[in-house]
Amino acid sequence: MEYPKPIMKLSELKKMGFSEEYLMYAYRSRGNNFASKNNPTKINSSIFFDTAGFEAWRQKDIKAQVAAMPRGR
Repeated sequence: MEYPKPIMKLSELKKMGFSEEYLMYAYRSRGNNFASKNNPTKINSSIFFDTAGFEAWRQKDIKAQVAAMPRGR
C-alpha cells in the first residue's frame, strides 16, 4: 500500500480507511518502533506513524493472522 506522506497522524490514517481500533492495536503492539506520541507527557497528544514501518508491521500482522487461521480437514 502506498501512503501520501512518510509520517502521518492517526487521524489522517483513519481518513484513509483504517479503523481507530486497528491503529491503536498497532500503536500498542509489542516492539512498536513506527508510532509514537508527539508529546508523551500529554494524554491527548497526537500519535504519529512512520508509514514505511507501519506498512512493514501491517504485512507481518496479516501473515501472522493467516498462519493462525484453521485449515480445512
